[in-house]
Amino acid sequence: MPFSQIARSISASATLKLNAQAARMRAAGEPVIHLGGGEPKSPAPASAIDAGVAMLKTGEIRYTPAAGTPAMRDAIIAYTERYYGRKVDRANVMASAGAKQAIMVAMMALVDPGDEIVFPVPYWVSYPDMTRLAGGRPVPVRPADGSLEPAVAEMEAALTDRTRAILLNSPNNPSGHVYSDAFIRAMVKLCEDRDIYLLMDDIYHRLVFDGRKALHCYDCTDRSVDDAKIVVLNGVSKQYAMTGFRIGWAVGPRELISAMSNIQSHQSGGPCSLSQVAAAAAIAGQQGSVARLREELEIRRNELVALLGDVPGVKIHVPGGTFYGFCDFSAHDTDSARLSAYLLDKVQVVTVPGIEFGLDGFLRLSFCGPIEDVREGVRRIKWLLDPASPPELAAGDRVFRK
Repeated sequence: MPFSQIARSISASATLKLNAQAARMRAAGEPVIHLGGGEPKSPAPASAIDAGVAMLKTGEIRYTPAAGTPAMRDAIIAYTERYYGRKVDRANVMASAGAKQAIMVAMMALVDPGDEIVFPVPYWVSYPDMTRLAGGRPVPVRPADGSLEPAVAEMEAALTDRTRAILLNSPNNPSGHVYSDAFIRAMVKLCEDRDIYLLMDDIYHRLVFDGRKALHCYDCTDRSVDDAKIVVLNGVSKQYAMTGFRIGWAVGPRELISAMSNIQSHQSGGPCSLSQVAAAAAIAGQQGSVARLREELEIRRNELVALLGDVPGVKIHVPGGTFYGFCDFSAHDTDSARLSAYLLDKVQVVTVPGIEFGLDGFLRLSFCGPIEDVREGVRRIKWLLDPASPPELAAGDRVFRK
């Protein structure tokens, strides 16, 4: 029996597939270096753990409202006021099982078959397939000048009468690029002028380096949260290193949030009660863990950039945030999938092919793991790609040969 059209058109998440492959290799005792991951290895905040343990001991782990518990929604309200300077009501916020679900539900609430979602290249791997799952058509916009930020005119030219939203992620996964203030302001105005939505994936907005801050969209409009067609999508996964808790959220116009909540009520129901308690505690607690994570990531970013500078033919755009470097390896192979497989096979270093993000010839290297892994991973890559390197490389009990 044939599967549905959706099942036939959607492939597995490339990053999750690589995570599983790396886990299998490690379980088999292989000395794999995982530079493809997307989760910080630091512990979750103590406030989150303590709150979760206290609730778990009660044994009262029950269903929650589709849009999240009142306490979780109040935590999102407090977060929005603290970091975005906007006071919102419970009707403006919805908790979800991760920011990914919040994005998916937003698309399902906005997109009819054939409608379009526009986003810059490079993009997070899931954006195109998420758009297709909602019945829409993804419209990636690749900058003509080879940069990581399209011209405003390029974004505008991609809009049609079927465009329902522009989707932005800043700082950006996979590049770590922080979109310029001028670009963010222009996108807010463009969406207002065209009467379309702006979906702001802000999951990395507090992981910005060099003393900078990512401009948030509410600074670019005088409209109220209900009048502005802006949906801010965020979560605890990255900044609080709480990936497994699966709590994200959406902030936006109350009519849209209501529609999203209705969809979520049938799709998955309310998010996990235990995870919401922990997430709310992380938001309300001391924020030192976020500051420490950002400092540690900046140190690793600097290390990655310095080490890659010694790899012949490799170019890297210095990441302004996140925990990824998007590196141009086209001097070695323009087929990023083939090159990624080659690195895994020959030196057991996991990377993510740039083609998954819309740019072939690039690889995404993550620096969210231990700095020793960053150093060892780049050491193996340099040895394999540098013609002047010796024919053998020792890696613990393993010896790699060209």
